[in-house]
Amino acid sequence: MEIIAEWGTVFIVLAVIFGLYMSWGIGANDVANAMGMPVGSGAITVKQAIMIAAVMEFAGAFLAGGEVTKTIRKGIIDPTAIVGQPELLVYGMLAALLAAAIWLMVATTRGWPVSTSHTIVGAIVGFGAVGIGMDAVMWDKIAKIAASWIVSPLIGGIFALLLMISIRKLIINTENPFRNAQRWSFLYAFLVGFVVALVTVMKGLKHLRIDHTIADFDKTTSAYIWAVLVGLIIAAIARIIIGKITIDEDADREYHYASVEKIFTPLMVLTACSMAFAHGSNDVANGIGPMAAVLSIVNSGGEVAQKAALPIWVLFVGGGGIVLGLATMGYKVMQTIGTKITQLTPSRGYCATMAAASTVVFASATGAPVSTTQIAVGAVMGVGLARGVGAIDLRVIGGIVVSWLITLPAGAILAAIIFFILKAIFS
Repeated sequence: MEIIAEWGTVFIVLAVIFGLYMSWGIGANDVANAMGMPVGSGAITVKQAIMIAAVMEFAGAFLAGGEVTKTIRKGIIDPTAIVGQPELLVYGMLAALLAAAIWLMVATTRGWPVSTSHTIVGAIVGFGAVGIGMDAVMWDKIAKIAASWIVSPLIGGIFALLLMISIRKLIINTENPFRNAQRWSFLYAFLVGFVVALVTVMKGLKHLRIDHTIADFDKTTSAYIWAVLVGLIIAAIARIIIGKITIDEDADREYHYASVEKIFTPLMVLTACSMAFAHGSNDVANGIGPMAAVLSIVNSGGEVAQKAALPIWVLFVGGGGIVLGLATMGYKVMQTIGTKITQLTPSRGYCATMAAASTVVFASATGAPVSTTQIAVGAVMGVGLARGVGAIDLRVIGGIVVSWLITLPAGAILAAIIFFILKAIFS
């Protein structure tokens, strides 16, 4: 308790700095989940992607980031063993933030799309194992996360492959692709509206205390009803707009399906915006959750709690850090997801983005521990597989998979080292 009283201000300053650094890493690495496909397909430029994502990510983080954040991430460790030594939890959370931020910086500079959730979880496991004891780590949770390395890309890839096959069958491989693209656009627009609404209700706005329940239905059923209504509205609007698109004869001479691809561009960008909003609202907790834990312990004089009230300025720090990371280094991972795995066009990018968003919604509804990053990579792979294994750069995939496997241990080892350094400095 004396250490908390003596060094409390220093701990808060370090928590803010490390939290900003971690949020920077989230923006630099994770935002490519939403914007990598539109950029890679040529639908929007990197600058446009940064501007769109900056607005949507910050809005998600600030508006729906949550008034209460679980500070012990997803029950990864049990802090009851150190209730009498709250300074150990402070060292641990600071170590986890700094370790995760460092690993994200390393991964981003190499263009590796890694999971920020798994990075911070690995860091907390490292601190928990050495700072509290191996028994304090919830190893069953870690086993589920390891399983998600296979499940996440597999589900995203299957969704994307099925969507791509449907577009080929209904549109591309027909006598009049453009006319059929207009004819079937209402279906793909409906899917956009449906998934965007579900992402927003189930992931983006869950902390805003907005009651979206309808009559006697439960929350989940109500969310699906709203999603169907929004999907129908978007489909109707898209049918009117897309009906006005005309064939570009000059563009079609260069690429036969250029006019068809124009139809999928706005659908993909809208889905990407939804993904960015949902990402900002959810993954900002990876940066500000441990920071909120430190603030709570210091402000309460050493009380260790599973939840902590979140001051509004902390959301500004998290949202601002995400935007800063996106603007400075976000292009590197965008290039990996958007251009290096397989060649994307707007229709392929639409399938990948829609598959990623759909999988995120599915995972949220079932509580499956999946990674948005791994879902996005799997979705892009699924789109590539629609054209055969030769359409995918297996060397790039190999590098990405290796980065996933070492993320958890890298975060854990770094956090353990930093924990001991902080303990030596302040104790």
